[in-house]
Amino acid sequence: MFVKPSVPRHITWPKTSNEVLATAANIIAEKFVTHDVFTNPDATKQFLTYKMINYEREVFAVMMLDNQHRLIEFNELFFGTINAASVYPREVVKAVLAVNAAAVILAHNHPSGEAEPSQADKQITKRLTDALALIDVRVLDHIVVGKTPVSFAERGLL
Repeated sequence: MFVKPSVPRHITWPKTSNEVLATAANIIAEKFVTHDVFTNPDATKQFLTYKMINYEREVFAVMMLDNQHRLIEFNELFFGTINAASVYPREVVKAVLAVNAAAVILAHNHPSGEAEPSQADKQITKRLTDALALIDVRVLDHIVVGKTPVSFAERGLL
């Protein structure tokens, strides 16, 4: 027989699997924010997978980092359809400047679960890298979230 553990009343249990994953992502973010771990692609892929794996449409996000690569903000900027999201470099630059980020990690999900980067993914990564270089912000990686996340940095695509 399962007995639910006794917890203080101010603690609420997650209700759905998405809430559980979001809570896990927040715990990981809190743990990692004080360390330089977002330079580690495996830790970054784990964080982003918890954040983005269950979306039913494409979402493009930016992890904004300080000069020690600690997370300042995780910002989901663009929302698309089941197989595409329009990404605007101008809006990314504005968001990065608003929090004074020194570096970023780009991320988006593929709702199909197949994380292989498309030609469009490679093109927008190049456009964003060029735009952010103009304001001295480094793109450390672009992670495509799927069943097995793909790191552009690990593949030598950056």
